[in-house]
Amino acid sequence: MEMIGWLIALVVFIGIEMGTMALTTIWFAGGALFAFLAALAGCSVQIQLVVFLAVSFVMLIFTRPFAAKFINRGTVKTNAESLIGRKARVTAEINDSLSCGAAVIGGQEWTARALNEDDVIPVGEIVVIREIRGVKLMVERLKEEKKL
Repeated sequence: MEMIGWLIALVVFIGIEMGTMALTTIWFAGGALFAFLAALAGCSVQIQLVVFLAVSFVMLIFTRPFAAKFINRGTVKTNAESLIGRKARVTAEINDSLSCGAAVIGGQEWTARALNEDDVIPVGEIVVIREIRGVKLMVERLKEEKKL
């Protein structure tokens, strides 16, 4: 009877994984497969549960980071993260020592701070967004390209 239960669990986990494609249950499908094999070998229910949990845990720990790296390769996690590397225009002088500054990108104004704390960036200057800390753009001056 346990064998049927493990087969049902295997099918359910695979079905959920096929529906979501988000690496949520594939680890447990592997655990259910090995627990099914333990049931076929005549192991007790306790051993089957230990096999299920151990295999699921091992698969989760060792394969998830590797698989997630390939699956999420080109995705941007949030809209804000898509701003990194883009240019913005300073609308209020950026001066970290006075805790002031703002920049506009895509029609939205953001609080901005200089990546180099000693920089004071005047209004109208174009900056490059290097990172986002909380709700602040961390920017640096746009380096002028050398003209040939």
